[in-house]
Amino acid sequence: MKKIVITINRECGSGGGTIATLLGQKLNMKVYGRHLLEAVAKEYGITMEEMDGIKAQKTSWWDDFCRFYQQFGAASHTIGSDKPTPMSIYYAESRLLRDLAEKESCIIVGRAGFHIFRDNPNAYHILITARRDKRIARISEKYHMSPEEAALTIDRVDGERDTYIQTVAQTSRYDARNYNLCLNVSDLDIDLLVDYLAENIKKALS
Repeated sequence: MKKIVITINRECGSGGGTIATLLGQKLNMKVYGRHLLEAVAKEYGITMEEMDGIKAQKTSWWDDFCRFYQQFGAASHTIGSDKPTPMSIYYAESRLLRDLAEKESCIIVGRAGFHIFRDNPNAYHILITARRDKRIARISEKYHMSPEEAALTIDRVDGERDTYIQTVAQTSRYDARNYNLCLNVSDLDIDLLVDYLAENIKKALS
């Protein structure tokens, strides 16, 4: 039986993580997200906060790639011996994700999954967005923040994600050409949406 990969990119506060979880339950697939970054951080011996800061750095893709090549080109290299860069984090996560996808069908939340599996014929890529007012309300409720604090959090998180994708993939994460399906879920029933996604993904990848 062939292994399939579903990647879900999402705006902060859009509910994309919840949709991924429900879709995983519907399709009996494991969902992989931020905890993969924890595994990479552990390899480098740094904290998650430090890892987030590195991913948010604005760097030249070529300069970063050259540093990565110099650091990782030697066969004797050990991953914890060099300071990580956005590109080296991307390659480490890519390795983990590809290993997982070879073993089982799975759902990838974020992690530049749409780019990592862009040439995989058994991959289905989804972008989840929502209106700003809905996202602010969701973050406010989930993390007990004021609307002002939630808005700042959304801007920071989305800004970091935008920078990371532009650095490692040289594209905008909002470019519809990167996905099979782009959805604004502001006014959609999530349970019905998950049913729709499950059926259409099965058909698309059958």
